[in-house]
Amino acid sequence: MNYLDQSLGQLARRIPGATRLFDQHHLDFCCAGNRTLRTAAQEAGIAAEPIADALHTLQLRTDDNAMKDWSTATDTELVDHILRRYHAVHREQLPELIRLAQRVEQVHGDRQDCPHGLTNHLQRMAQELESHMHKEEAVLFPLIARGQGSLAGMPIDVMRMEHDSHGTELRRLEDLTNHITPPRDACTTWRALYLSLRTFREDLIAHIHTENNILFERFAPAKVH
Repeated sequence: MNYLDQSLGQLARRIPGATRLFDQHHLDFCCAGNRTLRTAAQEAGIAAEPIADALHTLQLRTDDNAMKDWSTATDTELVDHILRRYHAVHREQLPELIRLAQRVEQVHGDRQDCPHGLTNHLQRMAQELESHMHKEEAVLFPLIARGQGSLAGMPIDVMRMEHDSHGTELRRLEDLTNHITPPRDACTTWRALYLSLRTFREDLIAHIHTENNILFERFAPAKVH
């Protein structure tokens, strides 16, 4: 795909993570989003090709492992996948989501359809999710890596309860954003924010599913009600 001759606005709206990349290179995707990546980079005096390569990587990650059946992976392969595909990605996603939400609330705070309170909600989600992931990385995953997953029943129960809390927070996120649907006249930043929010939501749901229904079931099957 030719990223160089697409506008910054188009790329920001279509590729989750593009806004963070553009911001790192000081490329204005909002007010000057009609410029192509090639033109914007040239005007900024930087090389466009490495940015295009990074966009390609982000696009590939969006579809990463979509066809792989992780139920057939070994315990350590599955843990490594969770750490790489979800823990590391959430740590990239949330700071950028918070930054974009702050900008939208600051610029459009006088509008009734502005997602008032979204920044605070995302900051709270980031804190809770970081705490959750740290527990898994410090306690649960090392047990599994040592082949002691049979001893992990109590930590798994705690993680499942926290997953339920994450689900509640996602529903609140949808309430704040009209089911993550931007207004028709939303600016590029607002649309990019909601694109990234949808990706974050999908990733977090897939993250919880992979742990609850694949990894945790190997050591502490959930009770059927």
